[in-house]
Amino acid sequence: MAEPLVLVSTVGHIRHLQLNRAEKMNAANRRMLSELSLAYAEADREDKVRVVVVSAAGDHFTAGLDLGDVLGTATLSGLDLTPEGGIDPWGISTAPISKPVIVAVQGTCLTLGVELILASELAVADETTVFGQLEVTRGIMPFGGATTRFAQRVGWANASRYLLTGETFSAAEALRIGLINEVVPTGTQVERAMELAGRITEQAPLAVQATLRNARIARAAVEKEALSQLPKELAALLSSHDFQAGVAAFSSRSKPEFTGK
Repeated sequence: MAEPLVLVSTVGHIRHLQLNRAEKMNAANRRMLSELSLAYAEADREDKVRVVVVSAAGDHFTAGLDLGDVLGTATLSGLDLTPEGGIDPWGISTAPISKPVIVAVQGTCLTLGVELILASELAVADETTVFGQLEVTRGIMPFGGATTRFAQRVGWANASRYLLTGETFSAAEALRIGLINEVVPTGTQVERAMELAGRITEQAPLAVQATLRNARIARAAVEKEALSQLPKELAALLSSHDFQAGVAAFSSRSKPEFTGK
């Protein structure tokens, strides 16, 4: 039986989910996304779970999507990556989890990793972390919420720089612009995230969840129209020559030549 791609453990009222594909820099394939979605749903259902911490095994949080595997699910209406009974960790295709989520990252944290931070309440990065929203360098667009949430979190000027250039940036820069809450010494990000989670679990759980629900109302109102357009926009990009060039260049580690077609 294959080893799980998301390891699940519980410490008190904290549910710890660990991405477990270190040999692939935790690049998310369909199985990992499915397991993560079902783990979110299970944590949401269990009253004893008050906070979720998401981390990753190995030296890197995630290299982003495993494009070759995930894009096999693409249709004209976009991507369907959330199994029946699951909760979309990015809160796009389903309502978000009702419990607070803290993300602990290290090493490479690209694309959907950044978007998981944007979908969560708190984020801790160790000093080795390098972030990037690289979709435009591959001929596609962010489809996990960054198009609306990045600017909400860090301001339009900061968000547009990284969304439109595909540049990577350091943990210090992520802290400066407000993407993350703390930068910690190498290898201590999970410990610190668990400490923060512990502080939240000491508070009244119904009050914490009510606070989250109310705070999310404004975000949902802003996102509604933009996110509804994502599937159509993404489907058009997936059929473009530029996307094919981007994937080919990514595979060969070369620079793509985009034509706008």
